Amino acid sequence: MVRPCFLVIDREYSGSISTRKLVIETAKFNVVTAYSALEAIDTLQAFPRLHGIVLDAGIRDMTCCDLVARMKELNPTLPVVVISAPGTHECPQADHLLESFEPAQLLALLQSLVPAEATAIEKRNEQLTKMQS
Repeated sequence: MVRPCFLVIDREYSGSISTRKLVIETAKFNVVTAYSALEAIDTLQAFPRLHGIVLDAGIRDMTCCDLVARMKELNPTLPVVVISAPGTHECPQADHLLESFEPAQLLALLQSLVPAEATAIEKRNEQLTKMQS
């Protein structure tokens, strides 16, 4: 089984890592993290076979719409999920706008992007649970 891999573009804070990265990894998806728009562009070029992008709309070094447009130039079919507070951002180039910071909503959306892989991971989790009983 190949686990889906997502690029998470998050704002950087001193002494912390992306909580979205941790949330996504709880679903047993792989995550590559970028903390700026320029780092995200370089990362997408280095890892072109990603399954999607999760972007904090509040990224500081480039507008969200400009960054999504650049990502789409590099890989037009790669799904982009933009996360923002309700009513604060519009980005028509994004494939999905998630106006919530609820981890369960993010995971449900990402699982819907890779349904076969998400099902395989869930079946594997069930097998592991049975083996541990």
